[in-house]
Amino acid sequence: MKSARPSFFVLIALVGGLAIFSSTLSKTPVLPLFAQALDATPAEIGWIVMASTIPGILISYPAGALSDQLGKRRVLLASLVVFATAPFLYLIISTAWQLMAVRFYHGFATAIFGTVASAAIAERYTADRAQRLSTYSSVTIVGRSVAPFLGGTLISLGSFGAVYVACAISGVLALVVGLALRDHAPPAAAKLELPKFWRSLAAVLRDRGIMLVSLVEAAQYLVFGAIEAFLALFASSLGIPAWQIGVILGIQLVSIVFAKPIAGKVSDRLGRRRVILPGLMIGAASVALLPHFPSFAGLSMLSLVFGLGFATVTSSTAALVADLTRDGRYGSSMGVLRTVMDVGQSIGPVLTGFAVGAAGYASAFTLLAAVLAAAALVPGLLLKGVDKETAAGL
Repeated sequence: MKSARPSFFVLIALVGGLAIFSSTLSKTPVLPLFAQALDATPAEIGWIVMASTIPGILISYPAGALSDQLGKRRVLLASLVVFATAPFLYLIISTAWQLMAVRFYHGFATAIFGTVASAAIAERYTADRAQRLSTYSSVTIVGRSVAPFLGGTLISLGSFGAVYVACAISGVLALVVGLALRDHAPPAAAKLELPKFWRSLAAVLRDRGIMLVSLVEAAQYLVFGAIEAFLALFASSLGIPAWQIGVILGIQLVSIVFAKPIAGKVSDRLGRRRVILPGLMIGAASVALLPHFPSFAGLSMLSLVFGLGFATVTSSTAALVADLTRDGRYGSSMGVLRTVMDVGQSIGPVLTGFAVGAAGYASAFTLLAAVLAAAALVPGLLLKGVDKETAAGL
């Protein structure tokens, strides 16, 4: 008789949706507003937002390698323990520095889970790998999209504590469901080959094209991380209520959900460069205009446009890195892309916090727009460093 146990894919998608929902709910839009309530300065808020991205820089590679040795289930469960426990720590925070420490701890959850869950799906499903990964990504993006609306509503109707209780419920549910996960095969007995690992990484780091695309990704995520934190504070400074701030940021995520698959298809047909360049310029224009439309309707519209630009760029950067990858080093190439991306996302809130403190929101948003405009120059440089066959598709 066939087992009634849910399939691995159903379980991992459900766990991913719950975990990413909990993670997003803990930061959008509550994190900058909570930090402000703790009397954090704009610069300190930047460091608080940055804290959760540092684990992604530190542990993405080791987590993937460790999961090959110990099995995906053990490492996934370790990340789910963090998802389940971190939300309770927010409830006892009384200072900005405590908030920063908790964000750092919470960051290990998403850094480990995101890497290993994708690896587990790719390992198990070979015939329909792309479809499975895309479906899994869509489930997690739904969680990301719902979180800002619920977070803003809970702040308005309840308190910051209500948001983190909801985070805890979702995180604990993710852990409970995750206990039902099983490994595809017994963990490999062989030891991790560190020399081979580092040689592969070094080869990718020497690839000019991959590094240039990674810089574009870093610039895009630098601005995305900054907007995620400081658009909420800018809206709050205008007297916009928390539930409307949740809508402003939620609209951005919803636009990403719908635009990304379409932009990916356009990229396959027209070439990566023809999609990345307009996306960067759309993002730059929307960020530069934020100070000039200080209303709920104006910020919502610009947030939506920024989401479209973000989706357009990020739908093509990973594909372009794959196009440029040599000798089958896809794992190393994508790992470098993710690590550089995390570096950019870490720098963004800190840079913006200092800019807001020194010169105000208008100057800070202008600086972020300039970052995206400068990144638009990179695809042109890239064409000079790749083979003609590859360049033709850019």
